[in-house]
Amino acid sequence: MILWLKGVIFNVTTVDLKRKPADLQNLAPGTNPPFMTFDGEVKTDVNKIEEFLEEKLAPPRYPKLSTQHPESNSAGNDVFAKFSAFIKNTKKDASDIYEKNLLRALKRLDTYLSSPLPDEIDTDSPEDMPVSGRTFLDGDELTLADCNLLPKLHIIKIVAKRYRDFEFPPEMTGLWRYLNNAYARDEFTNTCPADQEIVHAYSDVAKRMK
Repeated sequence: MILWLKGVIFNVTTVDLKRKPADLQNLAPGTNPPFMTFDGEVKTDVNKIEEFLEEKLAPPRYPKLSTQHPESNSAGNDVFAKFSAFIKNTKKDASDIYEKNLLRALKRLDTYLSSPLPDEIDTDSPEDMPVSGRTFLDGDELTLADCNLLPKLHIIKIVAKRYRDFEFPPEMTGLWRYLNNAYARDEFTNTCPADQEIVHAYSDVAKRMK
């Protein structure tokens, strides 16, 4: 997604992790993708890879993808952890607690997406604080923050519905606006795995209730 947004030409090769090609194992022994090699150096930390791409693929030739507002980088950063606990839970009597924890995290994200950023506020306007109409986390353009969060939200949307019959509440209008804007972008939809692949990947993770 980052490479697409940067305008870099690249090839995609799918790999069966159960039968890794020898050259993949030799590049980064004991490591699963994603990882990156450059000038013989292997980078396995996703955040380090993103920082490297942002540094090397820089203006004026490539667009900047870092955020203007630091808060955008942490918005929704606990959502996936709450989802993981929710989907792995096997005790029916604890299900409500895990679901409420996930909903609280989603609500915080929804509130951030609905709250106007400083550059959306007209200090001379006599009207009350408006609801944000921005397209993505940090404004109207996709940033590294979106590249981090959107794939996670997509996984949650697919897996929670399939294994827990859970859906994002319709009243979370900021969250839904954000997702629908993302689904309108080729950079996002064309880099997402197929829904069935996501469901299959979580078949062993989503524990059955007892």
